[in-house]
Amino acid sequence: MNKRICLISSSGGHFEQLLCLKPLLDKYNGFIVTEKTKYNKKDKKINYYLKQVNRKEILFIPNMIVNFIKSLWIIMLEKPDIIISTGVLSTIPMMYLGKMLKKKIIYIESFAKINSPTKTGQLIYKKKIADQFYVQWESMLEIYPDAIFLGGIY
Repeated sequence: MNKRICLISSSGGHFEQLLCLKPLLDKYNGFIVTEKTKYNKKDKKINYYLKQVNRKEILFIPNMIVNFIKSLWIIMLEKPDIIISTGVLSTIPMMYLGKMLKKKIIYIESFAKINSPTKTGQLIYKKKIADQFYVQWESMLEIYPDAIFLGGIY
């Protein structure tokens, strides 16, 4: 049976990293989720959009609630077996819901992080949400000792 894969990330650099994994969608049955921004509204590679989230904005909590509801809807509709994320905030509801629903969660810490963690990476690592947690720099094993280092995905 072919596994169903969800590739999810926020917009910008995290999304660019996620697109490096797009060949997986040719091998497996899958789909892409990211934040809706003015730059990617018409991108045909994207199947679903979440609200863009900034933890310093007044609408942080309402946007996270919307993303939680959207993520639940996407999971129920698409039924992914594996959720692969390059972060950040908008992806947390999908990863938590996936974990609760016994989906395999793979988290890839940002390529831009060489000596310090992302807040999302810390949360996912500390709470053991990811079944596999990857770092793209060997130096990051000092911060995430149980992570897997395989080099960059670029």
